[in-house]
Amino acid sequence: MIKNPISWPNGAKCAVAITFDMDTDSILHLDHPDTADTKVSTASWLKYDEVAIPRILDMYKKHDIQQTFFVPAWCIERYPKTVELILKDGHELAHHGYLHEHPNELSAEEELYWLRRGIDVIEKFSGKRPTGWRAPMYNFSKHSVDLLAQEGFLYDSSLMADDIPYLLKGKSSNEIIELPTHWGMDDWPQYTHNPDFGYSMPIASPDRAMEGWIAEFEAAWEYGGMWVSVWHPFTSGRLARCSRIDKMIQYMQEKGGVWFATMEEIALHVKKCVDDGTYNPRTVHLPYYDGRIPELQSNLVEGIKK
Repeated sequence: MIKNPISWPNGAKCAVAITFDMDTDSILHLDHPDTADTKVSTASWLKYDEVAIPRILDMYKKHDIQQTFFVPAWCIERYPKTVELILKDGHELAHHGYLHEHPNELSAEEELYWLRRGIDVIEKFSGKRPTGWRAPMYNFSKHSVDLLAQEGFLYDSSLMADDIPYLLKGKSSNEIIELPTHWGMDDWPQYTHNPDFGYSMPIASPDRAMEGWIAEFEAAWEYGGMWVSVWHPFTSGRLARCSRIDKMIQYMQEKGGVWFATMEEIALHVKKCVDDGTYNPRTVHLPYYDGRIPELQSNLVEGIKK
């Protein structure tokens, strides 16, 4: 099923990264800058991060694993005590924009400004420059790969073009390791119902949501793949859902052959395998397109319409 598998450390069958995006209320201010102060119920829903993060950290401590948190820099400034708990327990703090801005809606200059502003906040707060980035809402732009390479990032986790790590290459000679995920690994479609964000979907039970994630895990385990969740504390950190994640981790550990790792650890392993020649990943050149494709040039479209 996977034509070019990578060997995981200590003979592990698959790599598992339970990543959480701690967006808190950054997304509310971004989407509703003039009325966020009036949306008190939605703000309370998002601020549940302050309850969920300590719960998630206790769960990780119970299972003796370190994982990755992608946090908008504004949230680091706004909720420093919560982020301090993440760092205190040895987890990775990765870049997730400044105010969860969408890079593909910005100019290259604007994207670079917010990227650097986020880097500065993380470096000052943690004492370490971030090595990983996830574009808010997966909105990777056609400039992102070159900006990430320019700023010395090791990996990205925004794209969805494979089941295993691959390389991204733009105009720069430097390559970025892509640690892919996909919407089926996101908790937003399973649990999010909020009119202020335009989401009005049936809410899945924790067991129903877990069916899909466990199916993805079983396939990754069988074929040597990688399992990367994209979860949010204010959704998956809720009591029943977090309890179900706790049981999931126990199941994975009892099954055996699972490498629980931070995203940085996975990226460093990939780099080592590439450097020593034991892994030859696909290289994807970006951007895929730069403007309208030739087949849809205006004169041709006008001809089709006629």
